[in-house]
Amino acid sequence: MTTMNLFTQVLKRSLAVGVAALGLAGAAHARDTVLHIPLADVLAMPEAQEKLDGTVKFFLAGAPTPKIEKRLGSDVSNPKTNGFGKTDEFGCKWAALSALIAFQNSAKRVGANAVVDVVSYYKRNETRSDTTIECHAGAMIIGVALKGTYAKVAD
Repeated sequence: MTTMNLFTQVLKRSLAVGVAALGLAGAAHARDTVLHIPLADVLAMPEAQEKLDGTVKFFLAGAPTPKIEKRLGSDVSNPKTNGFGKTDEFGCKWAALSALIAFQNSAKRVGANAVVDVVSYYKRNETRSDTTIECHAGAMIIGVALKGTYAKVAD
């Protein structure tokens, strides 16, 4: 083996060890900032006005809800968004809107006009609020997890 080949192998191993160490250090210090975003703020976004057509209403657990005529099953929506170039707050609103759009589409398929008892469901832990949605913002990914029940509610 030539000196150059030996040098190249040692350099590659050293680089691999260094990259692995950086990866472990980064994982140990991963950011997970918790934000509580008002549902009203998400619904007021211009994008929400375009994407949510109003045929499906959303009610957080504990919030006043019209009379529930029929429950049509529960579901979870867990969208993520790339946090690059976004503030945590905007990324959270964007992820929450994505969850609401998914709920709206599924609600229509099952014949529901509402999603009720909506709770935050991060890592399968329920967090209830009658006004806000919990969001987790990491160094690169921002996401929400919501659980709700499709329902037919009185008009």
